[in-house]
Amino acid sequence: MSDIFLSPLTVICAGSSFAFSALFYKLYSEKKQEIQRLKEIPKFQPDHHLLQILNASPQKRLHYVAVDGLVQADREPISSQYVPRCHGVIQKITVQEHWKYWNSALKSWVSKQVNKKETTNTVPFSLVQPGSYISEISVHVDSPLEASGDYLERVHKRLRQAKEGLIDTVIQEFSGEKPIALEECEELLRVGASITAFGEIVLEHDKVMKLRPPRDGRSYILIASDYKSFIQRRENSASMWKGLTVLFGFTGVSLVAGFIHSGLKDKKN
Repeated sequence: MSDIFLSPLTVICAGSSFAFSALFYKLYSEKKQEIQRLKEIPKFQPDHHLLQILNASPQKRLHYVAVDGLVQADREPISSQYVPRCHGVIQKITVQEHWKYWNSALKSWVSKQVNKKETTNTVPFSLVQPGSYISEISVHVDSPLEASGDYLERVHKRLRQAKEGLIDTVIQEFSGEKPIALEECEELLRVGASITAFGEIVLEHDKVMKLRPPRDGRSYILIASDYKSFIQRRENSASMWKGLTVLFGFTGVSLVAGFIHSGLKDKKN
């Protein structure tokens, strides 16, 4: 056989292709299972149909559902501190300082973030059916700060550079530390945003539907997306892993087939 057939490089390339193909197939399988589990969760919108289902349910409760709706403040919404005419129901403001410290071992200044402060404000809010900002049917979202998920939108970020005078510069050189900047960041769950919420839903005695953290230990989740887009993104991710599985698998098979063909050809010669 030829040196090409026995080349360690070709063996490594083929083996790596099969290894990557197996890894991508594993990721594809996990994503498909996740999508299947998500599709098995009952999905509703805040409408009369959900109200009827709850009325007919034992204890007027659904243990785990997905509710897709638009955010509506139950009272005066929170106004952004930095963006005009921007309102939300959950506000998170983060302020942190950027400093530089002299590292005598490295003989250089080292950056570090310190004194991080977070402030969170909320007002009660509900989900209403898409296409209707004011509706008699809504689902109140209980304990939203207990929910996981990336549901806040960054509406402001600014880095304020520290001002230094001559005296400050001299003092900082002797102290071995100096301020660089102050970073401000504001995130909001905005009024009118599309949200998909996963949790337990109950019908209270006053006919108010409430979404709350599940009692059975399952995750309480808020997603900044409508349900259809949420599922579509995961299906796109699964398709990507599937495509990579096929690509690397085909590459590995092609390399092996080429090696064998080259070896058999040389053997005949």
